[in-house]
Amino acid sequence: MACLAPLHLCAQDNYEIQVYDSKLVPVAATMVELHSNFTTIGFRDTVSGVLPTHHALHETIEITHGFTPWLEVGFYQFLAMNNGMAPAYVGNHIRPRIAVPEERKLPVGLSLSCEFGYQERAYSVDTWTLEVRPIIDKTIGRFFLAINPTFDYAFVGLNAHKAAQFSPNIKFSVEVCHWLKAGLEYYNSAGPVNHFDEFSQQPHQLALAFDLDVSPKWELNIGYVRGLTPSVEQEIFKVIIGRRFGKG
Repeated sequence: MACLAPLHLCAQDNYEIQVYDSKLVPVAATMVELHSNFTTIGFRDTVSGVLPTHHALHETIEITHGFTPWLEVGFYQFLAMNNGMAPAYVGNHIRPRIAVPEERKLPVGLSLSCEFGYQERAYSVDTWTLEVRPIIDKTIGRFFLAINPTFDYAFVGLNAHKAAQFSPNIKFSVEVCHWLKAGLEYYNSAGPVNHFDEFSQQPHQLALAFDLDVSPKWELNIGYVRGLTPSVEQEIFKVIIGRRFGKG
């Protein structure tokens, strides 16, 4: 039963393991990112038609363009290479995001992401899904906090037209030096908003993550993700490499 728990939760798909901050890609700039997640300890069996994740490599290409000071749009291409299998197409998502411009001088950063798209049935129990992700963050001196109280809804699949899933993600980091931030990232899918799952069946994960600021044009995030309950992959290594192009 513990193995079944993560399969009815839309958010824990291990293709984009990231807590968003509120800032958008600058106007007329384009950010190209590669998300690489390798599951060293995952599920070894096919459950509910979803392939095992043990020793699976998930690659996501993300391209985001800034259109206005308050709007960006991102496009995702998901790929997977399961243990002993050839690289395979998984799906595509599109993600418009709006934000309150910084010149508004709010006490916190605010933005809202809406991600919609398709994933192959062999990699997700739900194929057509929508993710609504409010983003709240705050920087105080060397310290940074971001909260993403995310909601996931399935249009097609095992969870189609059921109550939205609540998936809180949190990041806390500290600036170690001018080019390095270290922190913790927390991920979970608590279950349907009308009735949360038992704590032991929720896929709690904690990541030790580092952000390297080596250039205004580049971003690098590396992390070690550990599962805290039996209902989630127990060990994942993640790397996000991003390159900014354009005038922004």
